[in-house]
Amino acid sequence: MGNKLYVGNLPYTVRDDDLSQSFGEFGTVTSAKVMMERDTGRSKGFGFVEMADDAQAQAAVNGMNGQALGGRNLVVNEARPMEPRPPRSGGFGGGGGGGGNDGFRSPYGGGGRRDGGGGGGGGGRGGY
Repeated sequence: MGNKLYVGNLPYTVRDDDLSQSFGEFGTVTSAKVMMERDTGRSKGFGFVEMADDAQAQAAVNGMNGQALGGRNLVVNEARPMEPRPPRSGGFGGGGGGGGNDGFRSPYGGGGRRDGGGGGGGGGRGGY
């Protein structure tokens, strides 16, 4: 087991110091971070605690998982690395129009050719 823990189902009032204090009874807390909304500064309801070693981390999981804090039962387990996200496309929405090779014409203008080839962006407002 690693020494970094995920702590979920946190009350929205809990802050870094509260986490550090709660987990401190199981060993040395090297870091404690409640994740916050960037725009509002409000807690996301989860965070991470890093203990000094694996044995302390395991003791913290055993002691804190399912325990009530501020009226909520905590979910505590070993933190897993975040899975890589697919790259985001730049620009402003829309995604490109596909080949449109299904032989249908769009009622919204643009796109499809009578012979079923092409297609493309879709664009246009179709005579509105």
